[in-house]
Amino acid sequence: MEVSTVFPPFELIYVVLNVAALFAYLFDKRAAVQKRERISESALLALSFLGPFGAVIGMKAFRHKTRKAKFLLVPAFLVLHLVIILFFLFGSGLGGRL
Repeated sequence: MEVSTVFPPFELIYVVLNVAALFAYLFDKRAAVQKRERISESALLALSFLGPFGAVIGMKAFRHKTRKAKFLLVPAFLVLHLVIILFFLFGSGLGGRL
């Protein structure tokens, strides 16, 4: 069975972005502990915007960037993605009520 028939390209890309966000938080946390070169906050936030599920899991699992005010955006990105996903799943059945 081909990947494209099981996993359409958009969904595959979305999963990869979320996994990348998760690993970015892991690598940055390890770099912070080992006092090595870090991933920039803007890069982490951009990746969090594209893959918020992985970013939130990474923040919680690795206890990383949980106290920084600008990283309060990450759960907001997650909510935004959930709203968009729900709209695409159920929005077409609203019959023009939006």
